[in-house]
Amino acid sequence: MVKPTLVIMAAGMGSRYGGLKQIDAFGPDGELIIDYSVYDALQAGFSKVVFVIKKSIAKDFRERIGKRIEIQCDVDYVFQDVDMVPKGFTVPKGREKPWGTGHAILLCKNTVAGNFAVINADDFYGATSFEALCSHLNGAKDKGGLYDYSMIGYLLKNTITEHGYVARGICSIDDDGYLSEIYERTHIEMFEERAKYSEDKGKTWIDLSLDSTVSMNMWAFTPSIFEELEKHFEKFLEKSLPPTKAEFFLPEVVNALLKRELAQVKVIRTQARWAGVTYQKDKDSVKKYIAGLVEEGFYPRKLWGICVHPRGRVVKTTY
Repeated sequence: MVKPTLVIMAAGMGSRYGGLKQIDAFGPDGELIIDYSVYDALQAGFSKVVFVIKKSIAKDFRERIGKRIEIQCDVDYVFQDVDMVPKGFTVPKGREKPWGTGHAILLCKNTVAGNFAVINADDFYGATSFEALCSHLNGAKDKGGLYDYSMIGYLLKNTITEHGYVARGICSIDDDGYLSEIYERTHIEMFEERAKYSEDKGKTWIDLSLDSTVSMNMWAFTPSIFEELEKHFEKFLEKSLPPTKAEFFLPEVVNALLKRELAQVKVIRTQARWAGVTYQKDKDSVKKYIAGLVEEGFYPRKLWGICVHPRGRVVKTTY
């Protein structure tokens, strides 16, 4: 059996941080959030990591991040850039940013063999979440006309920042624990002890339960997702307006498959705390949180002091 692969979406890192050299360290030995994600994944049983990055940051990314991961496990690099569109399509004039998370995963089609998980590069998910996903992936198999997917569902209250608004995918879940639909809420804020969201730039606010289950882009898929992404991306390009700004989002494809009853997505609920730097003021709290986990013995002080997979190798992929 092929062990699961972890796909890490990192194509936006250069633009968000103003260059990879400015990426903040969060661990006691200079570790980044991405280091902890890879560490947790390897401990859980993943055997390979695929980084989706922009070609323009490839050299800096490998120097700053990739090389230390390459000695731990098999590593692949997939480039995501705006000019990577199917034959017969052209990039609209003025289009600068990549096409979104669905496009990022589609580009991994020829790199990933077997079942795989997807995460964001700059989110701290917690070890138990990787263990749960790996356990699902080890037994995941499409059958009965249904794709067998899953996602980690966090409690909204464990993913909120006190320093501004956040965007979250609010999950509707059936009685058997499967995803019914994801509702994208792009502006969620805390008002004292209550969460509210707005869809009209703050003119009106609607209450939202802090115990709502939300998606943080931590997914598990079988290879069947690639064919679906390919078909949906072409449809997206045919109808997207304005083409200079529209993005091809992974959750929207999942929603479409659910509506057509082609997929089932098991929601693995977790009490774990998500951590990430949405705002600069979030940095200190994330560092303190990770420091606490180190003090409690969940992580070594020098994360990569011992190789997890000493026969790791790197395979460079280009398109």
